[in-house]
Amino acid sequence: MDEEQISKVLDTIAANFRGSQRAPVIGTPGDLGLAYEDVTFPASDGVPLEGWFLPAASDKLVIANHPMGFTRTGLPSHLDPWCSIWAPSGNNIEIPFMPDYQILHDAGYNVLTYDLRNHGFSGSANGGITSSGIYEARDVIGSLTYARTRPDTSSMRISLFSRCLGANATFAAAYQDPAAFEGIDSLVAAQPVTTKVIMTHQLGLMGIPAVRVDELDRRIQLVTGLGFDAQDPVPWAGAVSVPTFIYQIRDDNLVTPHDVQSMYDAMPTKDKHLHWIEGSKRRWDGYLQFQRNPRPMLDWIIQHTA
Repeated sequence: MDEEQISKVLDTIAANFRGSQRAPVIGTPGDLGLAYEDVTFPASDGVPLEGWFLPAASDKLVIANHPMGFTRTGLPSHLDPWCSIWAPSGNNIEIPFMPDYQILHDAGYNVLTYDLRNHGFSGSANGGITSSGIYEARDVIGSLTYARTRPDTSSMRISLFSRCLGANATFAAAYQDPAAFEGIDSLVAAQPVTTKVIMTHQLGLMGIPAVRVDELDRRIQLVTGLGFDAQDPVPWAGAVSVPTFIYQIRDDNLVTPHDVQSMYDAMPTKDKHLHWIEGSKRRWDGYLQFQRNPRPMLDWIIQHTA
């Protein structure tokens, strides 16, 4: 790849942090025979968020969100343009999240799932930028407020199921508004990530020297006003006091084990567990792990709602 091509790729990546093509919301829980309700509620700053509420015969609620670029239904990354973006890392496979909701529902949990701002059907905000959790934290807080003020969920016990950007946003929400997390039973966090780490690895897989990540940082700052240092989730993890189960592909070719370990180590709660998934280098396998082997995550939720 010559210099002109590298510069074009860096510009494209930076531009995707502001206004990249939204992934579609595909299907509904009704496709799996699940009862559901279309819901809308405001983030803590008023941004309208769209989602679903799936009722169950219990007083326990799981609130689920999603990774960057995904929606509440997952990502059709077997199709372009997402296939071309993720093929270099081997992540050009479909990720459906609807089976996750089926598993939670069958286990007796009410489910609230929603699209983060600038994703799916939710509102645009902050100039369309993705902030690695800084602004998306307001969506997490909004979902908690909604659950606590909706008449049929206001007295329910709440657990959180947060994935990637959604996990970062949950950490950031705990940092920005600790009081919002009082009374939360537990958090299951799938593959939280430091933006600089994943971008460094993604450049390498595209044949671009890792040293160019600092230049990418500058270009992203010019597009969004937020550099990598401002998006570091480790300090936010230091505010997470609820019982937390993190799971991660150990040999994920887009990150390093040290990145997730640093977030885990920063958490002050003693009631925490870091679960490594072995036998894969593909990050997307981590997003499918709950469907393939939900027991460890379900046991964590059950243990803390018993």
